[in-house]
Amino acid sequence: MEETNIIVITGANTGIGLETVKSLLRSSQKYHILLGGRNFEKARLAAENSTSKATSQSSVEPFEVDVESDESIQRAFEAIAAKHPRVDCLINNAATSGACFDSYIQDGSITTRQAWNKSWDVNVTGAHIMTLTFLPLLLRSRDPRLLFITSGLSSLQDASDASNPKNIVPPPGLPKTQPFAGYRSSKAGLNMMMVEWAKSLKNDGVKVWAVAPGLLATSLGGNTELLKKLGAQEPSLGGDVLRGVIEGKRDADAGNVVREYLTPIQPW
Repeated sequence: MEETNIIVITGANTGIGLETVKSLLRSSQKYHILLGGRNFEKARLAAENSTSKATSQSSVEPFEVDVESDESIQRAFEAIAAKHPRVDCLINNAATSGACFDSYIQDGSITTRQAWNKSWDVNVTGAHIMTLTFLPLLLRSRDPRLLFITSGLSSLQDASDASNPKNIVPPPGLPKTQPFAGYRSSKAGLNMMMVEWAKSLKNDGVKVWAVAPGLLATSLGGNTELLKKLGAQEPSLGGDVLRGVIEGKRDADAGNVVREYLTPIQPW
C-alpha cells in the first residue's frame, strides 16, 4: 500500500503556497497536506476550496501558525504532533513576496528600522524557528525534505553585476531610494540560512533547498496586471516548480538555490 506523504506548508491560504497545494492535489502521488495560515478561518476556507473540485486521493488539513510568534509556532507543532507521526516535507513559504515592507518606508507608514526588522523576522527568523521546532517530526521521515522559498532578487552575484541593466546606479546626491533593499537583503540571508541547515542536516539524510519560483502574478505581489506586463507568469507555474522539488526532480541540486528559468541553479 502506497504511503501518504505528509506535507507542512506555511502561508498557504493564498499566493504561491496555495498554488503548491493545488499542484500537489493534481499529482498522482498521495499527500496529506497541512495548509498553514495566520488566520485559521482563512486557512480552513482555502483548504475547503482547494479540494472542492479536486479528484485527488490526497487530502488537505488547515492549521493556524504565525511565523512571527514563537508561541504560535509551538502550538502548531504540538497540534500536528498529536495527530501525525511525522512530517515528510516542511515548506517554509510564509516568507514570499508578501513579506516585502520597503514600500511602507516611502509612504511613511513605518520606519526604516521597523520595515527591515519585519522583513528579517518573517523571511528569516520565522522560517528558522519553524524549522527548528518541527525538526523532531521531520527526522522521523524516511525521506525528509526541507524547502525555503526565496527570490530571484536574492542573488548577490546578479545584484552586483554592472552589466545587468536592472542594476541602476543613481546619480550623486540625496535622496537615495532603495525600493527592495530590505526584502532582497533578507532573502539573501534566507539563502545563507538554507546553507547552514543543509550542512547541519546532511548526516541526518535531510535534503534541503531554497527555491526561487520566479516572477509570478500573485495577489501578494500587488498589481497583478502590472506584474504580467513585466513578464510575470501564472502563479500555478510556481506551484508546479515546488512540486517538482518535492517529488525528486531536483534531488541532485540539494543545498542550492534552484529555479526553472535562466540557469537551473541561481548564482549566489
